[in-house]
Amino acid sequence: MSKENFLFTSESVSEGHPDKVSDRVSDAVVDMFLAADPLSRVAVETLCTTNRMVLAGEVRGPETVTYEKMEKVARDAVRDIGYEQDGFHWNNMDVEVYVHAQSTDIAQGVDASGNKDEGAGDQGIMFGYACRETEVLMPAPIHYSHGILKELSLARHSGEVEGLGPDSKSQVTLRYEKGKPVCATSIVVSTQHDADLDQKAVKELVRPFVEKVLPEGWMCPENEFYVNPTGLFVIGGPDGDAGLTGRKIIVDTYGGAAPHGGGAFSGKDPSKVDRSAAYAARYLAKNIVAAELAEKCTIQLAYAIGVSKPLSVYVDTAGTGKIEEITLSNILQEVMDLSPRGIREHLELSRPIYERSSAYGHFGRIPETDGGFSWEKESLVEALKAAV
Repeated sequence: MSKENFLFTSESVSEGHPDKVSDRVSDAVVDMFLAADPLSRVAVETLCTTNRMVLAGEVRGPETVTYEKMEKVARDAVRDIGYEQDGFHWNNMDVEVYVHAQSTDIAQGVDASGNKDEGAGDQGIMFGYACRETEVLMPAPIHYSHGILKELSLARHSGEVEGLGPDSKSQVTLRYEKGKPVCATSIVVSTQHDADLDQKAVKELVRPFVEKVLPEGWMCPENEFYVNPTGLFVIGGPDGDAGLTGRKIIVDTYGGAAPHGGGAFSGKDPSKVDRSAAYAARYLAKNIVAAELAEKCTIQLAYAIGVSKPLSVYVDTAGTGKIEEITLSNILQEVMDLSPRGIREHLELSRPIYERSSAYGHFGRIPETDGGFSWEKESLVEALKAAV
């Protein structure tokens, strides 16, 4: 039996967090390859530290995507985030690119040939989740954690707020009663700021954005509202801590409210099931909840490298489902082809749509007209209802 009365906490980090800088650059490279050739293969990692960035990985795609172009998209990403600091500046940082051709051993297992369908780019397990805690069918703590930082980012970029830097973090603790979130018990926001702002001034800059994001009446007690609890946060970003691609996998997904298979998303083209199957699992879980077949739903998919079909499709509705979970698993495999090719084509993933997903969560976003966040569509609802 699930708990009914408890506290639960999730955190988020902003686009200027060092790991998110790395995620964004890696995804900018993915987008550049997919724009040049939708069937490109990309696995690129990024390291960033004080005025230095290193890109490394394996690719297969057009020769027109050169090292010089990869360096340019890296600088463009850092400039757009807003880093023009002594210790990390888009124009002054050293950028090194160590990207080489994809292994032919991997390629032969993944590529379609003869009677062989396109196989998974690696083995692994991927999870998707949805619940009724928010309008976007996401867990509330991670949803509001993202929202606070997104609002701060918009205000910083627009000039509405001055004196805040790109690097920030949030953490939201909510009280649940009878299994539903009812209020915040504590809020933590740490944000980089100019040296002439003290802790009290930063707190008052941050406050209205927290209050804007939380539902009315949900604000935590004043003594549980923590802003820059260390006092100062002037040195930040990659100058303060090194960043790496793929280190914020819980921030990217459900904030700890659901299982995670361990694979990161950023820097990977959609042949990598770490990314595409996790998107498919969210899509399936969200459509199950949207179709009112369950109040919450966890999906697990499993794959073997080079094999096209999923090894298992597991469904857990935590006792809230209206039909048997094994029946629901079979229905999901009927309404959607869960092979790597099937996922890629159904969700139209071979597009340059990934850089925008690198911060503020891959899930709970609004589907966009050019195919961005297609896995958030509720386009299976009618098919699921008809199959029940």
